[in-house]
Amino acid sequence: MKKILDLYKHHEEIINYLIVGVLTTIVSLAVKWGLLFTILDASNAFELQTSVIISWIIAVSFAYITNRIFVFKSKSQNILKEITSFFGSRVITLLLDMGIMWFFVTLLKLNTDTWVFIWTMVVQVLVTILNYIFSKLLVFKKK
Repeated sequence: MKKILDLYKHHEEIINYLIVGVLTTIVSLAVKWGLLFTILDASNAFELQTSVIISWIIAVSFAYITNRIFVFKSKSQNILKEITSFFGSRVITLLLDMGIMWFFVTLLKLNTDTWVFIWTMVVQVLVTILNYIFSKLLVFKKK
């Protein structure tokens, strides 16, 4: 048990980041599906995109709060700057996600279920790594 605790303490930030990431994904999916199975209609393109936007805003807000408190343990008094940097970096990785998926799935027509799954996983790994780097170096940087 001591070895596990020592391992956790040695890699606490990264482990907490991955836990928060899983929870953020759950929040995002719960909000999106909650909206689509209650008040919004997935067959309506506008309502579908509305659910995506609302779930992204709520998930990124959740991610900011949990990353600030549990992962990076920020004590910054300039919360507005932190929030702006956090959301800005998440917009960058969102656009990267969209661009990569467009390039490989739409433009190159690698659009079978298998290829969509593969590119989704590749993008998720890349986005997770970049979000961590942006958060560590730009948003919650230590003085």
